[in-house]
Amino acid sequence: MRREIEVTKEDREFLKKLFGVSEPTVYAALNLDKPETDVRKRIRKAAMERGGEVMVTLREMETIHDANNMMIQTFPNGARLEINKFNGSTRVLYRGAEMVTGVIEGISLLNDIQIMASMLGTKAKGRS
Repeated sequence: MRREIEVTKEDREFLKKLFGVSEPTVYAALNLDKPETDVRKRIRKAAMERGGEVMVTLREMETIHDANNMMIQTFPNGARLEINKFNGSTRVLYRGAEMVTGVIEGISLLNDIQIMASMLGTKAKGRS
């Protein structure tokens, strides 16, 4: 997942001149995955004040939200995440094997388990 502030070309030029920085510095500031520095913080604030929008880029994957009250997400690596929407019980399957089971107590943990499931394929490729 990538997060960034999207602004127009004109706004990027404005920010560059306002802060007296280079174009790569503005791009780095608009990339929210980069660590926050004082300059980046000020550029980000100004970008949002000028109408910038936070955009999220995710890998495409199939997600079904109403399969017998389950959310089922299939990752490009073949991992499958199954979450019961009523009680939070969760399973991650990879190549037919149950890798993780448990209960998600809150939506904030969903991202962590999605990242773990998506990494299963890359770890397997690295061991071959």
